[in-house]
Amino acid sequence: MNEDDKKEFIEDFKKGDGPKRLDLWDYALAQQVIWENIIADMQKIAHEQGVDKELDKLIGDDMKGVE
Repeated sequence: MNEDDKKEFIEDFKKGDGPKRLDLWDYALAQQVIWENIIADMQKIAHEQGVDKELDKLIGDDMKGVE
């Protein structure tokens, strides 16, 4: 969803009546749950593959240069 889509969605929500607002709200909450599950799966895979440790090392290396 790009910025224009988000603006349109919010405008639809502002203009909507009670049932339409609830439908939009329900849709947004469902999307949130879907994306939280996707992120959790990605974190699990990254941990299993050691990508999270590699990322921590890269961040640590970057922070050393800042100090």
